[in-house]
Amino acid sequence: MDLKNIHIIYFIGIGGIGMSSLAKYFNARGIEIHGYDRISTSLTEELASEGICIHFKEDTTAIPENVDLVIYTPAIPENHKELLYLKSKNIPVKKRSEILGLLTKDKFTVAVAGTHGKTTISSIIAHILNHSGVKTNSFIGGFMKNYNSNFIGYNDAEIFIVEADEFDRSFLTLHPDIAVISSIDTDHLDIYGSRENLKKSFETFATQIKDAGELIINNKLTGNFKNDVTIITYVVDGIADYFAEDIQVVNNIFEYNIHTPDGIIRNIHFRIPGRHNIENALAGVAVCVELGIEYDEIKAGLETYMGVTRRFDIRYSNGNTIYIDDYAHHPIEISSCINAVKEMYPEKKITGVFQPHLYSRTRDLADEFARSLDQLDEVILLDIYPAREKPLKGINSDMLLKKIRIPKKMLCSKDDLLPELEKKNIQVLLTLGAGDIDQLAEPIENLLKQKER
Repeated sequence: MDLKNIHIIYFIGIGGIGMSSLAKYFNARGIEIHGYDRISTSLTEELASEGICIHFKEDTTAIPENVDLVIYTPAIPENHKELLYLKSKNIPVKKRSEILGLLTKDKFTVAVAGTHGKTTISSIIAHILNHSGVKTNSFIGGFMKNYNSNFIGYNDAEIFIVEADEFDRSFLTLHPDIAVISSIDTDHLDIYGSRENLKKSFETFATQIKDAGELIINNKLTGNFKNDVTIITYVVDGIADYFAEDIQVVNNIFEYNIHTPDGIIRNIHFRIPGRHNIENALAGVAVCVELGIEYDEIKAGLETYMGVTRRFDIRYSNGNTIYIDDYAHHPIEISSCINAVKEMYPEKKITGVFQPHLYSRTRDLADEFARSLDQLDEVILLDIYPAREKPLKGINSDMLLKKIRIPKKMLCSKDDLLPELEKKNIQVLLTLGAGDIDQLAEPIENLLKQKER
């Protein structure tokens, strides 16, 4: 497919964080964009303000007649009325990942893969490069606070930065010049069946790095990764090609040095909490050093990086009460978030509100979820967010609650959460999950502000 001959594109699921960045990219190039999504959000409102036409009911009559290309997300069910209608027409219908593969095929591409950390790493790379004057087209899976956007784009961009999503094996459409693999933890067993199959898919992704390319990989990972490219390692605790040293927390700011193969970047002041985010920063720094960015530019980029919404997002703090919203939806991510909170606020009680994401993930990782949530002082479980899935018999939040061992635990509906929080003496509050729990963040923030008065 020659994307140069495309004039009108129709997006199914245009309000998704990944789909919207792609819509912004094409819209900025003068292509007419239309789309469907299930609900109106601030993101769809932003797209509409840019001249994109969006509707919110499955309605084939709302689709332009002369569409050249249809792009959809795997989150859309196969029986979606508009998807079925468009597949019956003589119109190319492509997944988002296929289009990313086409866009980046002949471009210098940095692809960030891993079951955790993709969005933080890719946004760090994008920010350091942009801050250094290097033009990119960066498709980010979250809103970068520095830019209030999930997309950085230039018509004459030198580099494409993309997240290489393992779900649905989407990342196998990519052939990057530089690939990052941050982690390979058990997930998406509804797709892969076993961790071994998941790992093999990451190994296949590594074989798709272009000749003379580079693989930047967490030193804790093992596997049969491509051996005819340069392999560069990083790790936060230990020794690798890139590692951190002299880590300390001063006034809730992490200070540390980064060792590279050729020297040391000293006295970095990094405002994003958590050792896991220092490790994410190491991956981003490794990419930027390999791209020839000077150390002082890298240091300045790290120190001005403001993070991504819903990634250890401190929504409210008055010294006594702190509220943090985080996208964590996997046991490893939850543990990393809680450990970061404990490092920053060692004397404070931590209350966590968790919305499990997917019935299959809750079933497959229930014991691991329980162990990670046991690190809290108090846990509130919301109902499972189903996303694309139908309910599974016996898999619900009550099942998970019974596995949690801490005494202060409860189930709660979304509607009852605010009244429940109003009764509590909150010291540190975490909201965790990848579903629609983000819609509660602003109301919770407002509640805490009112309680302060």
